[in-house]
Amino acid sequence: MIFSSIVFIYYFLPLLLLIYFLVPSSWKNFILLVFSLLFYFLGEPKYIIVLILSCIINYFLSKLIEKRKHKKLYLTIACIYNIGQLLIFKYTDFFISNINNLFHSNIPFMYIVMPIGISFFTFQALGYVIDVYKGKHKSAPNLLVFMTYVCLFPQLIAGPIVRYSDINKELVSRTHTFDKTYEGIKRFIIGLSKKVLLANVLGEFSKSLVTDTLLASWLKPISFTLQIYFDFSGYSDMAIGLGLILGFRFLENFNYPLIAKSITDFWRRWHISLSSWFRDYVYIPLGGNRVKKIKWLRNILIVWFLTGFWHGASWNFIIWGLYFGILLIIEKLFLGKYLEKTKVLKYIYTLLIVVISFLIFNANSVSEIFMSLKNMFMLNNIPLTDKVTNYYFRSYLVLLIISIISATPLIKVLTTKIKSSKYKIILDILEPITYLGLLTLSTAFLIDASFNPFLYFRF
Repeated sequence: MIFSSIVFIYYFLPLLLLIYFLVPSSWKNFILLVFSLLFYFLGEPKYIIVLILSCIINYFLSKLIEKRKHKKLYLTIACIYNIGQLLIFKYTDFFISNINNLFHSNIPFMYIVMPIGISFFTFQALGYVIDVYKGKHKSAPNLLVFMTYVCLFPQLIAGPIVRYSDINKELVSRTHTFDKTYEGIKRFIIGLSKKVLLANVLGEFSKSLVTDTLLASWLKPISFTLQIYFDFSGYSDMAIGLGLILGFRFLENFNYPLIAKSITDFWRRWHISLSSWFRDYVYIPLGGNRVKKIKWLRNILIVWFLTGFWHGASWNFIIWGLYFGILLIIEKLFLGKYLEKTKVLKYIYTLLIVVISFLIFNANSVSEIFMSLKNMFMLNNIPLTDKVTNYYFRSYLVLLIISIISATPLIKVLTTKIKSSKYKIILDILEPITYLGLLTLSTAFLIDASFNPFLYFRF
């Protein structure tokens, strides 16, 4: 089940909220846990035991760590268990494939189905155990609280990666107000609209561009970049909105990354919870930038190799991660200070790098990456455009313009200015009508849609 579905919006969620707000406070975590496990079961019934076992094992290991005796041993066990679980379910066939190619062997594939959200809930549980080891916070008071934290359905299958320290107080006691609920509903509808009205349609556009023309070669990665941004940031918006309705305040996961002025700035704005996780649990423990230059550069490459590998068991993801790692090194060594002096060039540079990165990200093979790049930079003998490309470009031009505007803070800035002006009353009247209209339109699209993927289910 995904948030952008009729079943979730009009059946699952209303039933949960009805029961959740009727029961006393002492029962709310239990209700949340039951519905979170049901949510996961409806999407992945076969592997719900993996999620439950992960919760139980990490909870008891954190309790043993807190007793201080042999705590390094228990941390090691937790790391081996969590990372091993991820490697087995996500990367087994990738390793077999590469071994077969390297040694010309014929080891059969295991065809292990990857549990939904394993990359997210594994990192969340592992980060929790590490923080208990470092004394950053106490372990959860009981198994119910910890399982509610890990299994909390708004962020279970696609993040953001929520730290226990960010919501530990709310897990024990949280307040529910009309203002917070209304804010949550608005945020959910914004995310739903991004996903259904923009990302899904951009995905259809991207898939339609099958001709080898220069225009199509650029439109395809540009539309995919916009698609994955609205897809993932929309899902994060929905998660944050649901959290607010349920009394939790999750940290932001996106901050208009497509207006970044450098790749360093881009990764401060894109998938913030993942970037900060690798910074705190990999980069800093390796020594960060407090070591000799060669080790510092090594640390950056390790982090970005792992970032790419985390996204999927394929060489294009590893190339994607190292691509960013090398560019970040170049920026930190010398390019960054020159980019800072420019006014427009830094934004063009960043957008170009990001669009190329998502071409790599979306490729099915390494050879496809090189073929697409050759087409983009006119190294293959292809026409500028053709009738098919022109047809789809004209058909989706308005969508592209709306998407580009929506990827900037322009709408947010305008509404903020109106709220502080004499026209505030007009905005107060139009706001609920607008959100109701977006919900209605999104529902209509979902009823009629045959294309409603969620890209980060792959990761």
